[in-house]
Formats: sequence, structure tokens, C-alpha cells
Amino acid sequence: MDELINQITSRTGLPEEQARQVAEVVLGFVKSKLPEPIASQVDSFLGTGGGEEQSGMMGQIQEQLGNLGGLLGQ
Repeated sequence: MDELINQITSRTGLPEEQARQVAEVVLGFVKSKLPEPIASQVDSFLGTGGGEEQSGMMGQIQEQLGNLGGLLGQ
């Protein structure tokens, strides 16, 4: 989660606390659109924070969020 917050902060210039709020809102939205088993895995991943497999998953999540931004004209 910290990596995502750092990306938001560096790309938008938002303070860390606001970037954290943005990340929580976006992840909440994304999880609400996912099937429950996958949404639970996202929660589990964000709660443990670490490991190569999780880093890869975080990269995939960030890539998909970036694609979402492209669709929204960001």
C-alpha cells in the first residue's frame, strides 16, 4: 500500500495523508467491482505487505489503475 501511496504522491503532488485517502477510495471502488474471493485476496495482500509475489501483484494492480486513469483522460 505504501508503494501505491508513494506513486500517488509523486505523480500528483498530494500530501501523503491525502494520497492515502485516494488510495483507500480507489481500492475500495475496485474491490467492490471484483468477485468476493478476489476482493478478499486484495485485502489479504494489502494487509501483509511484502514478498516478491505480492510485489508483482501490486505492480499489476497499479498497471490496471493506470489503465483506468487513461480511460478517464488522466
